[in-house]
Amino acid sequence: MKKNILLTGTAGFIGSNFVPYFLDKYPEYNLINLDLLTYAGNLENLTECEGNPRYKFIKGDICNRELVEFIFSEYDINGVIHFAAESHVDNSIKNPGVFVQTNVNGTFTLIDVAYKYWMNKPFSYKEKYANCRFHHISTDEVYGTLSLDPTDLFTEKTPYAPNSPYSASKASSDMIIRAYNETYGLNTVITNCSNNYGPKQHDEKLIPTIIRNALKGNPIPIYGDGKNIRDWLYVLDHCKGIDLVYHKGKKGDTYNIGGRNERTNLQIVDAITTILDKEVPQPNFSYKSLITFVEDRAGHDRRYAIDATKLEQELGWKADENFDSGIVKTIEWYLDKYNLGN
Repeated sequence: MKKNILLTGTAGFIGSNFVPYFLDKYPEYNLINLDLLTYAGNLENLTECEGNPRYKFIKGDICNRELVEFIFSEYDINGVIHFAAESHVDNSIKNPGVFVQTNVNGTFTLIDVAYKYWMNKPFSYKEKYANCRFHHISTDEVYGTLSLDPTDLFTEKTPYAPNSPYSASKASSDMIIRAYNETYGLNTVITNCSNNYGPKQHDEKLIPTIIRNALKGNPIPIYGDGKNIRDWLYVLDHCKGIDLVYHKGKKGDTYNIGGRNERTNLQIVDAITTILDKEVPQPNFSYKSLITFVEDRAGHDRRYAIDATKLEQELGWKADENFDSGIVKTIEWYLDKYNLGN
């Protein structure tokens, strides 16, 4: 008997890397993808799955309770992995209301429907759904910002201190998940990840922007002094972490997934332009000459970095890619996308 798993928002960057990986690894699962296809969602990211009889796409809004209830009953949903979120910090500064609606209200709708479908009452699962789990995908941005001390890292015990409307909305959604575990006994897990990079990322994000602008000969915009630090995680390593936590994580627990690859934005742009100068050389020209400093983002957190010890020690996860190997794979994918690959 195949299990039907509801995935939300998997036409986006992380989800569209997760679906083919998960389909391939678990032939016993049918995957139902609910996605509204807002600006960050793109079905072209999932063309490789379209013909798969175990994959079904539904265009719709996680805030639409009637639709979510219909999907649960129509497909007899046995698990949820919830990726769907408005996620671009700059957009959250311009339009915070959409972020609250999707990330807070949408998460509430999903988990409330799951609770009522799987459980008779608090702490009492219907027998058929005894092993059903709700996995919520979140971000390290809920923890706020870190000092520049390299030993100062986000752990699962770090207090929440979100600074942008985006991270505040994600922190709120994490709290809703926690409440459904504590109050109703729903089987939940949360993963908080660091900055992802890799194939299929939305064009507006830092790494695709650097690659695209460089190849077009346009200025490469870098916020402020370029010394903001992020911990970079190759997207497939994140997918493997989600898989582990969904199947083996402890009920009610949170797991941080991070790449142990801290880089300043300047180091990122330097690494990419160095590779492009080699792979797509231009006569008497270096892509580094396109680097342009622009006014800093409002409330720009200085440093994020994750301590993934819990995931590594309890569940045996480790990142297969370091930044130097992952960025080469990423650039190759974009060169193919722009028809510049070898």
